[in-house]
Amino acid sequence: MKRNLLAIAIPALLIAGTASASIEVWNKDGNKVDFYGRVYALNYLTDRDNQTGEGDKTTARLGMSGQTQISDSLSGYGRWEYEAKTGSYADNETRYAYAGLNFGDFGSFDYGRNDGVLKTLTSYTDVLPEFGGDASNNDIYALTARTKAVATYRNSDFFGLVDGLRFAVQYADNGDNSSTQYLNHHERTGHDSAEAWGSVIDWDVLDTGLSIGAGYAQTGGHKDAKAWSAGVKYDNDNLYLAALYIQGKQKAGWDNASTTRKADDLKTKGFELVAQYGIDFDIGRLTPSVAYIQHKVKNASSLTNDSGLKGNDLAKYVDIGLTYDFNKNLSAIVDYKINLLDKNDIGARRSLYEDGTFTKSQIKATAKDTVALGLIYQF
Repeated sequence: MKRNLLAIAIPALLIAGTASASIEVWNKDGNKVDFYGRVYALNYLTDRDNQTGEGDKTTARLGMSGQTQISDSLSGYGRWEYEAKTGSYADNETRYAYAGLNFGDFGSFDYGRNDGVLKTLTSYTDVLPEFGGDASNNDIYALTARTKAVATYRNSDFFGLVDGLRFAVQYADNGDNSSTQYLNHHERTGHDSAEAWGSVIDWDVLDTGLSIGAGYAQTGGHKDAKAWSAGVKYDNDNLYLAALYIQGKQKAGWDNASTTRKADDLKTKGFELVAQYGIDFDIGRLTPSVAYIQHKVKNASSLTNDSGLKGNDLAKYVDIGLTYDFNKNLSAIVDYKINLLDKNDIGARRSLYEDGTFTKSQIKATAKDTVALGLIYQF
């Protein structure tokens, strides 16, 4: 019975993520409800006035996760999370909303708004204090970030036979599930929906601290967006090392995503490297980190809206960061993004396309360095 209860609880905890510091508000007769939240006071600083994306980035989140015990080997669970953004780009978003059943050693199944299946791998390197996580972008790589209307089956420990061997399969039936939309936001009208599916497998290798994984995802219809990814991480004591490779391909490209006209294959690829080391003090823990991120598209100069560009990089930077955890509820971060983009790189212009028109000065600004300063309170 204990083994079955663990098999039910562990996947729910993995899915809940930020709920690790949650407040238990109900636990009776096999029913449990937790609430969790976060206030992230954050500001981006640059060495250039009016740079795109600078300024206040403060957010607040509130969420709940629940579990109900049906039998020794069957339980139900659900999660909801909402985020409100402040500043000049104030917006609101339902980040998660799903419910499911867990069958113990036979795995779990849920449906709703949830992470794309390849998030299992992109999360290896999406651990920086603020920046990073460029691979978790549904506009470039299919099913790598949160998306709506996804049905997901997950299995931990391979039906109870192999410790640490996990796999998942996922089907998405609508909407923002993949790179079926443009990167340039102001043209994102008229796109049609596409189904998508994907799978991932990863393994915690014995008790070594080493994990390896690989996955694949693609959309249906004329867009035919595909993504392949592989990752490795080492997490043991205070040391954390991770590497990710991801590759994408879209037949309709970005600029033809709302049409039925075929276009030359649009190919993207990227890799991310991260190293972190935790240092414990009498009060709190300091974690320095360093990372290198690069994503590029093949032959950027041949794309319709990007003719004449000399650089193929979508993102290219070195990241140096510090996180100080006072305790499990309060943390402070500083994250320095050393931008290696050139003004002629495609990545220096794509972030401006939502403005319609832009100046050479604005283009140069997107290739500048950025420092993020933040204070995080969570429960």
